[in-house]
Amino acid sequence: MKKAILSAKGLSKSFAHNGGQVHILTGVDLEIYEGDLTIIMGASGAGKSTMLYALSGMDRATGGEIIYNGDDIVKMSEKKLAMLRRGNFGFIFQQMHLVSNLSLMENITVPGYLGKKLTAAEVDRRAEELMERMGIAHIKTQLPSQCSGGEQQRCAIARAVINAPDLLFADEPTGALNRKNTTEVLDLLTDLNRSGQSILMVTHDARAACRGTRLIYVEDGKIIGDLDLPPYSSSEEKSRETQVNAWLASMEW
Repeated sequence: MKKAILSAKGLSKSFAHNGGQVHILTGVDLEIYEGDLTIIMGASGAGKSTMLYALSGMDRATGGEIIYNGDDIVKMSEKKLAMLRRGNFGFIFQQMHLVSNLSLMENITVPGYLGKKLTAAEVDRRAEELMERMGIAHIKTQLPSQCSGGEQQRCAIARAVINAPDLLFADEPTGALNRKNTTEVLDLLTDLNRSGQSILMVTHDARAACRGTRLIYVEDGKIIGDLDLPPYSSSEEKSRETQVNAWLASMEW
């Protein structure tokens, strides 16, 4: 039986506008399971990214609860939330947000030093191992501006997992990449998931969705579809694409 890392109940998000309330998420119940590569899909404006940001504590939910390790993220102080995001969660975005005047190696190690889970020597060693795994060890001293978009995103992935997070949040991580770099990044995320990393990813890309072990479909701030899949295998890519595309069509995607 799968173990839930994160559990949301009655999750809501709204904001005031022109004297009224605009509801982005409405009473969402969702469990994110250990070892899954969970994909959230839906049309633009459906509430996908809002859901991811609320679940990760990057944005405050306005209703409901989000339970992680026995604590309600919605009720956490800003200080405790910052500690949670620094040490227990990892983040990848469409824009890499690398520090421009730091080398790739430094971009990866700084969160490790701040996380204080490892000694400085252990952080350095883990960063070297991650860069080797990501295929960027040979450019570790270069600045982000000297690297391709794909190389920068691989650095961002290494940075996101330097502290061995329980859950990795990814918001459109391939949205700014070309096809070749998209495939390379998806391969890395798939490899991380196979090695035990739990991932929650928002994407518009059906090819990216095919890498998931679970697909969630969101419409008007509510979950209307939930599909479990076996672990991804490149040898079954075509049949998987057919299955995923048929499911997305049934969701009127």
